[in-house]
Amino acid sequence: MAFSSSARNPIDPRNGSKNSFRLVGEIHVIVGPMFAGKTTALLRRANLESNDGRNVVMIKSSKDTRYAVDAVVTHDGTKFPCWSLPDLSSFKQRFGEDAYEKVDVIGIDEAQFFGDLYEFCCNAADLDGKTVIVAGLDGDYLRKSFGSVLDIIPLADTVTKLTARCELCNRRAFFTFRKTNETETELIGGADMYMPVCRQHYVNGQSVNESAKMVLESHKVSSDLILESALVAP
Repeated sequence: MAFSSSARNPIDPRNGSKNSFRLVGEIHVIVGPMFAGKTTALLRRANLESNDGRNVVMIKSSKDTRYAVDAVVTHDGTKFPCWSLPDLSSFKQRFGEDAYEKVDVIGIDEAQFFGDLYEFCCNAADLDGKTVIVAGLDGDYLRKSFGSVLDIIPLADTVTKLTARCELCNRRAFFTFRKTNETETELIGGADMYMPVCRQHYVNGQSVNESAKMVLESHKVSSDLILESALVAP
């Protein structure tokens, strides 16, 4: 899917001439499961923009410290320097007003961790004329909406849905399967905790997990009953 490389001056429909309206930017969204190449696509676009002479700044969540603190890093080791922040609303102040004015493109990686994503993208594109490129998970391990990524779809100029390869059968993978028993939504990890899977293996895997939980729970109940009986025995 093609991205346009620059914002355009709005045209007055009454006379076809450029008017004095504020220049607006663009919003491009890249989503998919883990290991689908979202960060790779983001960095590829950032490098293209930079090579075209545009001023590019990258942001990622400070929650993600898997590979580096001060760089966005793909699973295969490609890096791009970044600002690591707890939220997006503080970026302009931290970066500096003058420096922010000179920015053309803002990349946001692991966007699902930013609760103020919608407001930031709105302001950056609509008011400040920035091109914003967002990469993040569209769903969590339960296939439910993750963070605010899906909320910005109505704002987007383009949306790219990437797929991975199922780790179990090599078919196209649309979902992220969690290998561990933790249940919190935000559990940051890599291949040790997650794998991309197709629909068939996601459904089968969830069934196996549920069965295993039921077996473990029944064993726990049985053990508790045995212990209770032993305690009350004469």
